[in-house]
Amino acid sequence: MADNAGLSAPSANTATGASDAPGEGDVRNEAEAALRRLVGRDDARLRDDQWLAIDALVERHARALVVQRTGWGKSAVYFVATSLLRARGAGPTIIVSPLLALMRDQISAAARAGVKAATVNSANVTEWDEVHEAIRAGEIDVLLCSPERLNNPQFRDEVLPKLAADAGLVVIDEAHCISDWGHDFRPDYRRIRTLLTELPSGIPVLATTATANSRVTDDVAEQLGVSGVDGIERDDVLVLRGELDRESLHLAVMPLSDPATRVAWLTTALPQMDGSGIIYCLTVSAAEEVSSQLRSAGLEVASYTGRTDPTERESLEEDLKNNRVKALIATSALGMGFDKPDLAFVFHLGAPSSPIAYYQQVGRAGRGVDRAVVALLPGAEDKAIWDWFGSQSFPGEDQVRATLDALSPDNALSVMALETQVDLRRSRLEAMLKVLDVDGAVKRVKGGWVSTGQEWVYDADRYARVAQAREAEQQTMIDYENLTTCRMAFLRHVLDDPDLVEGWQCGRCDVCGGVELPAAPELAAIESARADMDRVGVEITARRQWPSGLDRIGFDLRGRIPADEQAQPGRAVARLDGLGWSGALRDLLEARDADGRPVDGETPVPLRGAATRVLDDWDGLWNGSGLMRSLAVDAVVGIRSTTRPQLLSHLAPGLARYLEMPFAGWLGPAAGQEEPGRHDLNSAQRLAVVARRLTLEDSARASLAGRSVLLVDDYTDSGWTLTVAARLLRQAGVQAVYPFVLGVR
Repeated sequence: MADNAGLSAPSANTATGASDAPGEGDVRNEAEAALRRLVGRDDARLRDDQWLAIDALVERHARALVVQRTGWGKSAVYFVATSLLRARGAGPTIIVSPLLALMRDQISAAARAGVKAATVNSANVTEWDEVHEAIRAGEIDVLLCSPERLNNPQFRDEVLPKLAADAGLVVIDEAHCISDWGHDFRPDYRRIRTLLTELPSGIPVLATTATANSRVTDDVAEQLGVSGVDGIERDDVLVLRGELDRESLHLAVMPLSDPATRVAWLTTALPQMDGSGIIYCLTVSAAEEVSSQLRSAGLEVASYTGRTDPTERESLEEDLKNNRVKALIATSALGMGFDKPDLAFVFHLGAPSSPIAYYQQVGRAGRGVDRAVVALLPGAEDKAIWDWFGSQSFPGEDQVRATLDALSPDNALSVMALETQVDLRRSRLEAMLKVLDVDGAVKRVKGGWVSTGQEWVYDADRYARVAQAREAEQQTMIDYENLTTCRMAFLRHVLDDPDLVEGWQCGRCDVCGGVELPAAPELAAIESARADMDRVGVEITARRQWPSGLDRIGFDLRGRIPADEQAQPGRAVARLDGLGWSGALRDLLEARDADGRPVDGETPVPLRGAATRVLDDWDGLWNGSGLMRSLAVDAVVGIRSTTRPQLLSHLAPGLARYLEMPFAGWLGPAAGQEEPGRHDLNSAQRLAVVARRLTLEDSARASLAGRSVLLVDDYTDSGWTLTVAARLLRQAGVQAVYPFVLGVR
């Protein structure tokens, strides 16, 4: 179940201090009987605040906002309320829930309470018709749906209106996702406000979250129509907010100098930890690399990220719940709703960018045990990763207006078609469209997006305030890392815990003396980890398909790229968002001078060695094996850089000398295209920039016919520079092109 369901005496943290009033006894007894079915324990009792929320929903059909720590029992409120409402003839409960893992746990919990639950989400498309029919037949007590499903045209227009009209209760789980002040804002959640305004009067509404400071709580409350957040009923709305202390959590920070030392510490610390847990990383690449290194050290771990197949995710969750693995090495993809009451530890290899996100993730631990260890291992690279994620925020007004100008009320455009007309990466474009949809400026229909013609105002002041708030949260995390006072008190303070008493200390954190982590690793362990991180070589795959709609911007390119214009699979030294060589690559490729210009110079000596090792180990670059091995290429070609000309002028000819073959020349900017191209564009626009800009220089063209070449650049992100360069080389008569870059974004 998603929460601990309140398996204790009534809480002393009630918002009102209320007790049973005359006439409430029978309903509360009925509610506690449902709770006991839910948790399978005869001694289970509702906390007073749980009862206050249930009573408001069932007896007064009110709206309630419940902000309580993980493990408090928020899911018990809506499942018990559903049981009572259904017994009184109410329609099914609609639960808007953000994660499939959370849905799976909630369906299992509902079954224990005798509540029949079903879900519609991206993983069970084949079951939708059956679920919708069961709803119409009155056989479903609870329908769980993702916020994204609320704007699926068919679901929104055909299914949701009837559900809303007949609903007995509407629940918004993880309601902090509504707020763009929060750490996990999701534009689709904003549609819930529209849903609520369309509900018939008398349908109760419950919003729940564990991760909200006062600003987020105020914002969510405002969007739900809640007039206050002080626990006092106003206009038949109840707000309950409890304390944030978690008595089982023992917080600590382990400052270690570099990624190798941090991984070495994990290697020695994990065998000393009781039970199993989660190790959070900030990027997918880091999670996969750490998982690989810990497995090579003999530890039973697995990676769990946004790239993990949904079926495998479910299997990995079960492995962790049943202690078949020591730890999952995860990104934030494993977060809200994952329920393992005996999770013994949560470590962070790199700090999340906000205390709200950090508290939410560490809250996975210690929900059903007396002691859980929580350790943060911050890294010097954390700030750069925060900045990258921050760069994905809401676009500037000119980009938004360009999107609105490209859309019409009558002709739907897909996201791929829009990409040819606006200069936004797909992820930002899709997120922006969702915000515009919520604001009423655009609408998703079958076939894509249309404009509504409704006037729209760019709220620059709000976006700026959100950005400033997030920068302040980042500084708060840095302050947390350097604390000399109680860590839990600090978190409770910055998260606006209403029950925090001045001078309170937890007595359990490393500052208070209540936890002692395993010691820093010995030199041998660090050197072993560093040697493992010294592995080089990441495959890069050539593009195989042109984006659609290129004819709209003047390019007659469509469909699959012909095989005789493609590159072979290539190689990079490493990814820029990982560990090991990633740090050296970031230092080289992201360094800026005082004026913000890229720092240029020759290839650093360590990276020269890494590059040559990649070439030596690259099987596809060689014919035969052993002493009979020979190179499959007979020339090197470079791609000129206008931002790092010295780096490429040193790297490409240097690799030719190492391979003892001729350097055949350059591809570079065409006349009038010398200014650096932008890299923050979507796929189609990035391709258009590269196609207009890149040309094969005449000095190289004459000597390339019939050759196979190594194509050298500094880094790749979209892949279009290497794709266009390979096409130009193949059209000039080159037999095969093998791309090589230092880094992959």
